[in-house]
Amino acid sequence: MDFTLDPRHEELRLSVRAFVAEHLLPLESDPATYNEYENIRLALRDELRVKARAAGLWAPQVSQERGGLGLSMVGQAVFYEEANRCVFGPCVFNSAAPDDGNMRLLEMTATEEQKARWLQPIIEGEVNSSFVMTEPHPGGGSDPGMIRTRAERHGDSWKIYGHKWFISGAAIAKHFILIARTDDNPDEKRRHLTAFLFHRDQPGWRIVRRIENMGPDEHGGVCELEFDGLEIPDSCRLMEVGDGLKVTQIRLGPARLTHCMRWLGVSKRAMEIAQEYVSRREGFGVRLADRESVGLALGEVAHEIQMGRLLVMHAAWKLDQGDRARKEVSSAKIHMADTLHKAIDTAIQLNGARGYSKDTMLEWMYRYARCARIVDGASEVHKMVLSRFYAKEGDDYWSWG
Repeated sequence: MDFTLDPRHEELRLSVRAFVAEHLLPLESDPATYNEYENIRLALRDELRVKARAAGLWAPQVSQERGGLGLSMVGQAVFYEEANRCVFGPCVFNSAAPDDGNMRLLEMTATEEQKARWLQPIIEGEVNSSFVMTEPHPGGGSDPGMIRTRAERHGDSWKIYGHKWFISGAAIAKHFILIARTDDNPDEKRRHLTAFLFHRDQPGWRIVRRIENMGPDEHGGVCELEFDGLEIPDSCRLMEVGDGLKVTQIRLGPARLTHCMRWLGVSKRAMEIAQEYVSRREGFGVRLADRESVGLALGEVAHEIQMGRLLVMHAAWKLDQGDRARKEVSSAKIHMADTLHKAIDTAIQLNGARGYSKDTMLEWMYRYARCARIVDGASEVHKMVLSRFYAKEGDDYWSWG
């Protein structure tokens, strides 16, 4: 097995690292950087996007023909890890959720007319987007079979009725991808959903509220939406009627993995903050870095991060081979959600009161990290997926393929 990076990927890695160090990391300590939701102000983000694009570091997941870098999943893993050494990196490079997953999905599945209208403005950074799937009880969360929001056919259009919540980015999004039920048969579990495209300015829906949470919030937050007759032309249907579940599978597998790629970068950054501090801080006449207990703590996290990187790279490689990589993505998602929390928690402990304060990014990162075990499928759901694969495959579960 050869783990050497392709020369182009290594060059990009170094370029991203240099850009983050020069343009992004210094902003973290400046109060003027932040909006009321503790994220970078959109105006400042857009200024930095101009620089990132000029540096050739733009939309790594999009094809070169459409203005991106056209990276493989392995290449994206390299790029995203470095980008997320700063918490602002993904949005500056136009590789932040939910836009990155929406761009990937639309490029793979939309018609050329739909791409021109719905995809290209996201690539250009002119609009933000949102993926509208999750519902409150008794609707669908991790189980799409429970989705209740319905789309009713009326000639050449559809009318949408229902309720969604925890929809990422909805407060600032202009382009939306909606998953709704088009088959009322409760026994139909595969062809009951359809995906649609709609614009913020269309009537028949509203944002009920922006849901307050632990924060810090992504741009556009997480919102509760209500649909009361939103009319969508059939020309704005994504793929075929009944392909909604397929749409979610196409989008969510790679999107889960790109979360893991980002979490690698955040985990490494937490360790950098910890290492810098313990190297100079003394207690009882001894540097913290020279204490065995500190070395063991840092070594354990380094061990977890390296395992996480191998899981991420293996899943990315499988996706590049055309495999859905369901068990590989689930393994990476479980491990990196835990590793992210452990890395930041360890860094806070080693920094003491400093880590708990806002003098470093650690407390911001700590709050950010808690949702990792929930977002894009709770860890328990992914463990259930793995158990089902093992029950089905037996010894073949451990194959190298």
